[in-house]
Amino acid sequence: MDLGIRGKIALVCASTRGLGLACATALSREGCEVFINGRSQDALDRAAELIAQQTRVRPKTIAADLNTVEGRDVILAACPTPDILINNNAGPEPGKIADWSREDWLAAVEANLLSPVFLIKAYVPGMRERKFGRIVNITSAMVKSPSATMGLSAAVRAGLTALSKSVQRDSVVDNVTINNMLPERFDTDRQKYMAARMVKNDGVTTEQARAKIAATIAAKRLGDPAEFGDACAFLCAAQAGFISGQNLQLDGGSYAGLV
Repeated sequence: MDLGIRGKIALVCASTRGLGLACATALSREGCEVFINGRSQDALDRAAELIAQQTRVRPKTIAADLNTVEGRDVILAACPTPDILINNNAGPEPGKIADWSREDWLAAVEANLLSPVFLIKAYVPGMRERKFGRIVNITSAMVKSPSATMGLSAAVRAGLTALSKSVQRDSVVDNVTINNMLPERFDTDRQKYMAARMVKNDGVTTEQARAKIAATIAAKRLGDPAEFGDACAFLCAAQAGFISGQNLQLDGGSYAGLV
């Protein structure tokens, strides 16, 4: 299927690895002019080379910290008129409410709520004027089914979900959609980190930890980041203009609810 986005400008935040990199790769493969973002130019160069190897097109790079006003200003200057915005950022540490200080809350709000909100605010007017825009927020399965240890992540990402639902009621009139992708247990560095925590806390091997993690998924496996990237590319497609304000579960069939 031709997704109709060849030549569109796509900005993918926090895209030097993991799900962000997978989304940037998929969009590059579809012919988008891709901008990738990260804090380290070395990491950006490595990611750009990986994308070029797979798609024969090297993306542009933006070295900037999403979590600061100054960093977001750098992004806005480097990529002022994207047609596609993929909001992504690292999530906060797992824990319980007693573990999180005021500083932890402020950092999570900045990274996982304010950062994407201000990019949406900056880019939606131009998208509406051009009559095309696709915004995808990479949030978390915890938005719909919070676990006991992921309350901080769930709280701030749920705020982004609510804001996006509100904004798209206006923007969709001009073919600017906003959707959320809710991943659970993809085989990325995040899961390597979670396995390492399990090794340290539970005294199991890395292989046992990964097996325990996979066993929590109905499909009994970790997700392939490429699967995620391709789903993201479809939400950005010309054919996806009637899909907006939605939360797409990518969790191997694990979500227990009906809606």
